[in-house]
Amino acid sequence: MHIDLLDPATFAHGHPLTQYAWLRDNAPAYWHEEPDGPGFWAVTRHEDVDAVGRDPATFSSEPTIMIADPDQGSGIAFGDHKMMLMMDPPAHTQFRKIISREFTRGPAQALRPRVEALAAQIVDAVIERGECDFVADVAGELPSYVIAELMGLPLDDGRKLYQLTEIIHSAPETLPEGAQAGAVMKMFEYAQDVYQAKLEAPSDDLASQIVHAEVEGRRLDMVDFQLFFLLLIDAGGDTTRNLVAGGLHALLDHPDALAALRADPSLIPSARDELLRWVSPVIYMRRTALRDTEIAGQRIRAGDKVVRYFGAANRDPRRFDAPDTLDIRRSPNPHIAFGAGTHVCLGQHIARVEIDCMLAEVVTRLQDIELAEPPEWLASTFISGIRRMPIRFTPGKSG
Repeated sequence: MHIDLLDPATFAHGHPLTQYAWLRDNAPAYWHEEPDGPGFWAVTRHEDVDAVGRDPATFSSEPTIMIADPDQGSGIAFGDHKMMLMMDPPAHTQFRKIISREFTRGPAQALRPRVEALAAQIVDAVIERGECDFVADVAGELPSYVIAELMGLPLDDGRKLYQLTEIIHSAPETLPEGAQAGAVMKMFEYAQDVYQAKLEAPSDDLASQIVHAEVEGRRLDMVDFQLFFLLLIDAGGDTTRNLVAGGLHALLDHPDALAALRADPSLIPSARDELLRWVSPVIYMRRTALRDTEIAGQRIRAGDKVVRYFGAANRDPRRFDAPDTLDIRRSPNPHIAFGAGTHVCLGQHIARVEIDCMLAEVVTRLQDIELAEPPEWLASTFISGIRRMPIRFTPGKSG
């Protein structure tokens, strides 16, 4: 079996399920060569992907959660500052605490009426047309709006910022030279303006909380805020956008499941979890071994890169019955699409509310949905997402 998890073409139509299956069965900790780096261990079984995420004392998020090290030109170096994703406890715990209350289950549920209204508004904007690009016009709109509202930004700015995240996540070789660094700098320039505005005139939004937060008696500075801002805009849209688009694509491939959801919308929460397992929007997260250890019988040395593949773990027959069957009633469903351990997705509760509200609007209001063209996938080895998906449906009435 030819294994190549560094080529964007491998992920051109979603996860490489055949490669994943071979790896789980034959080399669950597989040494993967890296043309411009030392190589890494690809970890694919659910048990191991989960365990590595729950052991930050052995597997560090520093210096980066990306496969390539920052000094290889594939990342951005920020001096002494780090993004929260690339911190270990106790620093990670302290930074996460700044905003964690806003993302717990209670506040997320309190957002539901507003999210439902936004989801209805988004479908209202396309329903009379009978056609749309589902990604740009529907799936990408809601998370962009929600994170913009939480941060105290104009809704239209949320949409523009989301376009920058697509560039940031694309494989560098598919973009003009410097495009990713340019997108990051545009995000930082926008964040700098937000920082100044919230410094001078704070309100009760999330951006103001971060600007005026302290960690161990030290006020966060502008670079801290820029990195926080990039993370929240980036992560705030990814899972929802790619899950809703990839989820509809999966439902169109499984018309019986789509019909069942239409007939009984109370199935949406269990369908959402099954679609998260099925789509697995985040492809991987890297860790770095802090000491010699072992995974699946392989000796891992201190300093080795260990890369956890969520889409492979979420199709592991050792953990799921009939993993290649889309079962919208699956229970229990121990998927790890949101990760595991100290770095489990901060926004998972808000993402669930967004996904539920958007799926409810789409499956109950857009009738006779079909693909107008084959979907175009994001060229990325990090995010599994559909970039463009034109659909047709029977026109309906807004409102």
